[in-house]
Amino acid sequence: MDLKLTDWVFKGGVILSSGTTGKPKKIDQSINKITAANKVAVKCQNITSDSRIYTVCKTEHAGGLLAQTLPGYTVGAHIDIEPFNAYTFNSKINDYTHTHLTPAHCRALMGTKNFWKLDLSNIWVTVGSDPVGWDIIETFVKQGATFMANWGMSEVGPTAINTVFRNMDDVAYYQEHAIPDATILGDNFYCEWDIVDGKFFVSGDICVYSGWLNTHDDVVVNSQGTLYYKGRK
Repeated sequence: MDLKLTDWVFKGGVILSSGTTGKPKKIDQSINKITAANKVAVKCQNITSDSRIYTVCKTEHAGGLLAQTLPGYTVGAHIDIEPFNAYTFNSKINDYTHTHLTPAHCRALMGTKNFWKLDLSNIWVTVGSDPVGWDIIETFVKQGATFMANWGMSEVGPTAINTVFRNMDDVAYYQEHAIPDATILGDNFYCEWDIVDGKFFVSGDICVYSGWLNTHDDVVVNSQGTLYYKGRK
């Protein structure tokens, strides 16, 4: 790991938001928030010193830097960072144990012939940054991956709320109880959350703010306690 990134780990730093609802914002990341978020990411994704992480998301944003890269660094995992290319990804992914993708990356991979020949049985695939559709979840689980549908923000997380699908029985269970016209956020919670007057709030050690943060997400909960995303207000 280069010195610049090492300094970022130990001193805290600034990361850009995704900019999905406007121009990307600079979000200050304190060392306390980074430390708490790293511990959560390591735990919920089973990252160890034996893990091999393939980072293809931009490290200027939470998905590339905070989801797996920094957490892996803290436990001594092997990490390779390079720009996403669907054909390169297909040829290299079986050398790794973990990767983080966006839904757009997933659809690009699903559009290549070689993807359908891959055996992802020993690979943990975390997908977030944008809503994760059932077609993506089904496809990657059928290819053998352990698949995490993940919600997080530059301000909180990045692995704040998620669901892990290990087989098609898991997929079928969640689909049976899914909320129409909504995408799954998850039922594993690593932050406090509340829905007040239709507004989704989060708080906790993995948040950059000390109080409650209004995410401006339209979130609903089903009878099983799983959160679903319906859009951003």
